[in-house]
Amino acid sequence: MPDSQPLTGQVALVTGGTRGIGRAVAAFLLDAGIQVVLTGTNRQAAEETAAQLAAESPTGAPAHGAACDVTDDASVAALAGFVRNQCGRLDVLVNNAGLGIYHPTPELSLEDFRRVVETNLTGVFRVTKAVLPLLLEAAEAAENDAPSGATVINIGSLAGRHPFKGGAAYNASKFGLVGLSEAMMLDLREAGVRVSTVMPGSTASGFAGRSADDGTEWKLSPEDVAEAVLQVVLQRSQALASRIELRPSRPPVKRPADWRLRQKR
Repeated sequence: MPDSQPLTGQVALVTGGTRGIGRAVAAFLLDAGIQVVLTGTNRQAAEETAAQLAAESPTGAPAHGAACDVTDDASVAALAGFVRNQCGRLDVLVNNAGLGIYHPTPELSLEDFRRVVETNLTGVFRVTKAVLPLLLEAAEAAENDAPSGATVINIGSLAGRHPFKGGAAYNASKFGLVGLSEAMMLDLREAGVRVSTVMPGSTASGFAGRSADDGTEWKLSPEDVAEAVLQVVLQRSQALASRIELRPSRPPVKRPADWRLRQKR
């Protein structure tokens, strides 16, 4: 595995970076020597998270917090300007900002459906499009024998392959994200921008208001997902992990209620 030294001086943008998977990803990238811009919908929370993570990192890499609503064109444009003005470059984009609203289809409102798709799918396109000029500049400058300086990592979900009851909006957004990511990968790889999708299964991240520590010891941790993200960034530029599916290694065994009776027959 390449060491993290070639990453020093690079810049990463992590959307939805104030908690859960996004926060863990930002911490891992900082620990690899990468300067990080992390976003949240609340500027103060983003700035406080960035300051805390930078203080905890042994590398001294700086971190910046910025407010961004990935569903708003002006907010995303301002973010792209902030990255260019504050950092002067962008090497890694991690599209992590997400929203989960779960209702059976008869009870799912059109407004909630739109909110989920606008955040989880359109928001990924909007942010990537806004910072793409910076990524293309990094790709042009990258050396072939070093980790690529032009990588987009979209945080998807196994819900992008496996639908579940009550998941009409979320499944639609994540199925769409898989298609978007793979089309983007084909469009951008010749320009030297790698696009990968990391698709975690059940993760104890507190997403969608769920408790992060309520009987979830079997689940993936945010750090498990962050480690997969870092491995994508560390790959040499001629390699492309276009899709990574990440599952808990020992989920609870689901057996039918009468399985013990079956065993005795």
